[in-house]
Amino acid sequence: MPRVIGIGGFFFRARDPERLSAWYAEHLDVLRPPASYEAPVWTQAAGPTVFAPFGDDGPNEHLGPSGWGLNLRVDDLDGMVARLLDAGLDVTIDSQIYPNGRFASLHDPEGNPIQLWEVAEHPAR
Repeated sequence: MPRVIGIGGFFFRARDPERLSAWYAEHLDVLRPPASYEAPVWTQAAGPTVFAPFGDDGPNEHLGPSGWGLNLRVDDLDGMVARLLDAGLDVTIDSQIYPNGRFASLHDPEGNPIQLWEVAEHPAR
């Protein structure tokens, strides 16, 4: 039976798309959208992905004014946080360690929430 095997894109409105694309590439290693079909495209590592619609009473700290929130998996949360702090960005590590890993939070230049997730070695299933 045919099935969906992953997310192929994440599209959202931005006041300054060029600047925001450059910020994501510089700070979070997410390549800019390709200018041609021959250009490289960002490829993510295989791993867990949570797809979770929230109701009006859901955890709003994960959602920005536009109603979306982005969670990116990282291989070294402490190293990534240090890198972002060195770049002058405001990022906060969640003091709690969860069964599925550790998290940190920041916002992009347009105020959109980003959560960084270092997946636990053996995440709860």
